[in-house]
Amino acid sequence: MGSALRSQLAAAGVAPECAATIELVRDVLARVGDKWTVLVITALAEGPLRFTTLHQRIAGVSQRMLSQTLRSLTRDGLVTRTAYAEVPPRVEYELTPLGRSLSESVAHVVGWVREHQAEIVRNREVFAGDEPAAR
Repeated sequence: MGSALRSQLAAAGVAPECAATIELVRDVLARVGDKWTVLVITALAEGPLRFTTLHQRIAGVSQRMLSQTLRSLTRDGLVTRTAYAEVPPRVEYELTPLGRSLSESVAHVVGWVREHQAEIVRNREVFAGDEPAAR
């Protein structure tokens, strides 16, 4: 935990074990709130994929960013990386049970965005002044 956050929480009277939970919640929210994480989790919800296939399915992600995202998801136990002893070598990524439980929540968020997409776009246009505000 960063010393600044540690000091703030201690000054607020937060117990060290609660501070550790707060730190983990912040870290996990940063991870699952990342757009590449959401897209990787969504793609892997369909089943195991090789890196190249995953890269093709996620428009705009660089190989480096995809590698970093997969490494973080693997570290957190959300994705498994399986290397097969074949020629040429084959590596597949797959959601773990923990990752599948997250994918259910991600699917709800993605569904909500799809359901309200037109409304969100219209509100953004109004906010930007591209369209006169109603009434």
